[in-house]
Amino acid sequence: MLLSGLFLCLFAIAGTTFVAVTENLAREQIVENERRVLLRNLHALLPEEKLDNNIVADTLRIQASELLGTDEPSLVYRARYRGDPVAAIFNSIAPNGYSGKIHLLVGVYFDGSIAGVRVLKHSETPGLGDAIEIRKSDWVLDFDGRSLGNPPRAQWLVKRDKGVYDQFTGATITPRAIVQAVKNTLLYYEQNVGKIFL
Repeated sequence: MLLSGLFLCLFAIAGTTFVAVTENLAREQIVENERRVLLRNLHALLPEEKLDNNIVADTLRIQASELLGTDEPSLVYRARYRGDPVAAIFNSIAPNGYSGKIHLLVGVYFDGSIAGVRVLKHSETPGLGDAIEIRKSDWVLDFDGRSLGNPPRAQWLVKRDKGVYDQFTGATITPRAIVQAVKNTLLYYEQNVGKIFL
């Protein structure tokens, strides 16, 4: 009886140790996978040859901002080349998509022009609103190189609202929300560029 209890205890200790080690190794792998996905998304907006810093480590935690569509602090990723500012990449949210929030990465060059926009997460209707995804259409590429002066601020709208950006047939709300979120990100950048690149 005592021997059976000892074996049971040793088996429980070995099993618990195995589970703990496996969980720890899996956690490390998950963190590394998340870092790789983040880096791939950041480099989709800003190619590696345009920066020489560790963009994942060179971040700034900013306070919640209505312009960024969030009531929580978020990170800004700062790209530099030889110590000089190149671009800032924001986590931005279009809060009023057709099916809820649309999470974006918006890259803004130091001069205030857009490096790129990518949709990270959304719940838009497949076949209609999901054309915001780069793998489904090149619609988001229309933002590349744009700024608050190109087009003029009053034209940062979808064409249906007398702006310059296309909307989708049967899905105007989604593009309208993203156009507004990207414009708001540029406004945030314009108001805070001095704080972002201290």
